[in-house]
Amino acid sequence: MQKYLLSVITVVKNDQRNIQKTIKSIISQKKNNIEYIVIDGKSEDNTLKEVKKFKRNIDLILSEKDDGIYSAMNKGIKFAKGEIIVFCNSGDFFYKNSFKKILKLFKKENFDFVFGTVLRNYTKNKILKYGFDFDRIKYNFDFATSHTTGFFLKKKIYKKIGNYNTKFKISADYDLYFRLYKGNFIGGYTSKKDKIGNVASGGYSSKRTFLSHLVEESKIRLHNKQNIFIVILIILNAIIKNFIK
Repeated sequence: MQKYLLSVITVVKNDQRNIQKTIKSIISQKKNNIEYIVIDGKSEDNTLKEVKKFKRNIDLILSEKDDGIYSAMNKGIKFAKGEIIVFCNSGDFFYKNSFKKILKLFKKENFDFVFGTVLRNYTKNKILKYGFDFDRIKYNFDFATSHTTGFFLKKKIYKKIGNYNTKFKISADYDLYFRLYKGNFIGGYTSKKDKIGNVASGGYSSKRTFLSHLVEESKIRLHNKQNIFIVILIILNAIIKNFIK
């Protein structure tokens, strides 16, 4: 069984308009040590047709119904043969030479994970997100680039801490970050000027209400055994901030 240094996974469903942009950004950097997997959630439009235009450059295309985005991402992890895994879901894309920069950093520092700088698009503005501070995770969900496109993690770490918990439908990535924080793993990040990925606006979680986010994120904190009184304070603070805003 062939081994790869990096596995790149794209999860998509009914996004025929944006999928080509994502695929092209990946296959333009695809070398012999990079694997590319596309997980399609049984799209009902022409998404799969668009994906298959690039089948010579994609190592695995899987199209079947799933139980949400994190269920699909777990499928990708299951099939990935790379030492390092990153997700770039439909609509997002990587900048030129991104993989080269990330793999160089892993090789130099022997990190367990790396957060790459991403340009995060919102409805009205754009924010450059880089670095991470695990101390912030104790009281703030926005502690890092906080998006899969900028998050590179070794597969052996997934095996130690587990995959995405599918009972969390909005913020399962944050739950995984919490487990990573508790495991005392060693990570790094690219510099502010080294943009790795571009994150599209209008993702699944952005369509959910403030209350939906708050409820699930609070459940994640309690699931990870954070003190209930601290969680209550965080909830009250979030409500006050949202009210003022």
